[in-house]
Amino acid sequence: MLARIYRPARNAMQSGKARTRKWVLEYEPQEPAAVEPLMGWTSSSDMRQQVSLEFDSKEEAVAYAGKDGIPHQVFEPHAPSAKAKSYSDNFRFDRKFPWTH
Repeated sequence: MLARIYRPARNAMQSGKARTRKWVLEYEPQEPAAVEPLMGWTSSSDMRQQVSLEFDSKEEAVAYAGKDGIPHQVFEPHAPSAKAKSYSDNFRFDRKFPWTH
């Protein structure tokens, strides 16, 4: 019953950062998902996969897991690789490289 503690990445379809500030505790699946033969749906009898707890900080999530005796693994968030720029930066007068067609 291992749990993952992580901060979710932002949605790739949106530019906003909603729901990325909180830390999430989720359980690892204990058994693989099985395909239901009649309809072809995937199902599992593992109810812990449906539990997802949100915390304001990593320390709160680790303290909760430690208090309840839940073995856990903490995944640190990745740093953004590029600085976000605005469209108007392309037309600044103090650009290092001249803008030409």
